[in-house]
Amino acid sequence: MIMTTENKILKKESFSTLIDKLISDQKKVLGPVKNGDLVDYALVNAASDLTDDYILTVSSAKSAAFPKIEKLLSFTNSKEGSTVTDVDFNNLPELVIVGARPCDANGFAALNAIFTWDYKDVIFTKRLEKTTVIGMSCSKCDDYCFCTSVGGNPGSTEGSDILLTRMGDGNYLAEIVTEKGSKFYEAYSMFFEPAGDQAKDSMLANVPVKFDHKEIVSKLDGFFESEVWAEQSMRCIGCGACAYVCPTCACFDIQDENKGKNGVRLRLWDSCGLSLFTLHTSGHNPREVQSQRWRQRILHKFSYMPDRLNVLGCVGCGRCSRACPADMNIIEHLSNLMEVKK
Repeated sequence: MIMTTENKILKKESFSTLIDKLISDQKKVLGPVKNGDLVDYALVNAASDLTDDYILTVSSAKSAAFPKIEKLLSFTNSKEGSTVTDVDFNNLPELVIVGARPCDANGFAALNAIFTWDYKDVIFTKRLEKTTVIGMSCSKCDDYCFCTSVGGNPGSTEGSDILLTRMGDGNYLAEIVTEKGSKFYEAYSMFFEPAGDQAKDSMLANVPVKFDHKEIVSKLDGFFESEVWAEQSMRCIGCGACAYVCPTCACFDIQDENKGKNGVRLRLWDSCGLSLFTLHTSGHNPREVQSQRWRQRILHKFSYMPDRLNVLGCVGCGRCSRACPADMNIIEHLSNLMEVKK
């Protein structure tokens, strides 16, 4: 639930103390951790595990509510039949995501729209209810960032329960955005101080607008048979890396694994960019070539989702372009669409 934003100050020396307190309170804390030259989300055991030296983590934060692999049930087979035991998702631990960039936090809105569209996915919603997002504004960006082109910005509060912005003195302006964020503040108010009349805009990265997403959405109507999809997909190798790092991709598969009489049913990430995703048992594949799969990716994010769910399927993080081994740069492709005639 969104409430009127209330501002506080979290001093730089109080930040680490707050994180350590969360951990001592038996809350799971997920945040950016440096591993060699890479920074990615990981569960932390102490505030010292966290790093602030990153533009963006390698993967998104979506696994907090939509894990890569998730057990749905277990079963045991016998001559008399099968015994099924559901997983109890009512006792999920509380999770605090620290340092989520605004694009990552905004990704949860798109996921929520997908998982509660025509059927309310209880597992996803329970995980999200147990998750508190403490976002972190962006003070720097790179050429892959384009959040301002899809309606976001490096200081957006959308999706965060509390958004932190590092100010010039090293302290954090804490914007308490939601009711969940307010409850978090009430529980840990001893770490916060009153905020004066502080503006964060000068602390934010300058992310130039690369294209108008409203024009993209409008133009894609009637573009289904365009030759542009074959042209753009020539380099795509169908590896699925873009989907796995994306904050909003929600394709999944359900598989049973068993050993002897015992087994489990799993939900695991999948991608509509993979050749087997739409393969029928008959052998027919309605998206048999990569251009059709690339078309599906773009149309789903920039046409189908805005039309059906009233939300874009892209937050402008640029991870798909960073991760692509074939240099499929989504900014270039979307900008190119603006120049193509129907």
